[in-house]
Amino acid sequence: MSQATAMISASASSAAGAAPARAIGLDRNLEAIHAKDRKRRNLVENLTSVRFLLPLLAVYIVIVLIPFLQSIVFSLTDYDGYDFANAKFVGIANYQAIFQDQTLLAGLGFTLLYTIATTVLITAIALPLAVTLNRKFFGRNFARSLFFFFSVPSMAVLGLVWQYIFSPLGTGAVNTVLGKLGISPVPWLSDPALAKFCVIFIAVWAQVGWHATLYLAYLQAIPADLYEQASVDGATRGQQFVHITLPQMVPAMGVSIFMLLTGGLKVYDLPFTLTTGGPGNATYTVTQSIIVTGIGSGRYGVGSALGVMFFLCCVILVALQQIVTSLIEKRLS
Repeated sequence: MSQATAMISASASSAAGAAPARAIGLDRNLEAIHAKDRKRRNLVENLTSVRFLLPLLAVYIVIVLIPFLQSIVFSLTDYDGYDFANAKFVGIANYQAIFQDQTLLAGLGFTLLYTIATTVLITAIALPLAVTLNRKFFGRNFARSLFFFFSVPSMAVLGLVWQYIFSPLGTGAVNTVLGKLGISPVPWLSDPALAKFCVIFIAVWAQVGWHATLYLAYLQAIPADLYEQASVDGATRGQQFVHITLPQMVPAMGVSIFMLLTGGLKVYDLPFTLTTGGPGNATYTVTQSIIVTGIGSGRYGVGSALGVMFFLCCVILVALQQIVTSLIEKRLS
């Protein structure tokens, strides 16, 4: 009797042990089925995304990638823009010509100066300006609109307007005012150093309002509870700016600086309409050099080489900006 009882107990225990095992096996089967289903859905979504991206990819290849590859090929030849079949391979001679041409070097130097100066000055002015415009005061909306209005006209139009304002003649707007104060006319656009100053000053004046508006949009997204808690803890406005505002504004600064760098490196319209690159080559830009050398003079090889070098400079500067921004964001977070 006891033996039969033991056998029954053993059978029951084995059945009880098999039930969880079957449940575990069933769960694993269900997980495998769900995993396959997820992979299938992801594959379908990826294929759908690729189909939508194909037209954009085709446009990018035709407009950007193919011309860039052609520029690399042209930069290694003496192509004159007429018949590429007669072009001869010259290697890096075009790149060597860039460093031997003072005009091209002047264009590269002023472009880098313009880019760095406008980026630093606009960032240093726009951020405090945005903080000020974010506070409540009488006429705040009018002040916001006024600063943003400066960026509405195109740089080419601003160049023509400021050409009259900064005219080195006595009839210029600024020199007329200085003349009434008994000051001799200042050669604003005929002196190399002053011409560079004028171009950078106008660029900062025109763009600082737009970038302040960008910062203002990010400022309004910061929770007000953070400032209220900081005020309760006795933090001053300066401490709130350093420990709350500045860390929250790092993403906005990344966007703003990226736009300033890319816009500064390809600048053309403002210096050209204001000074046409002069006096001498003081305000000559890389873009103007590419147009004048490549298209105007028919030296497509040299112009292409300059364009390739300009692209590499852009990549290096933007990469450095991204690295510095990420390091600052990690340190302040």
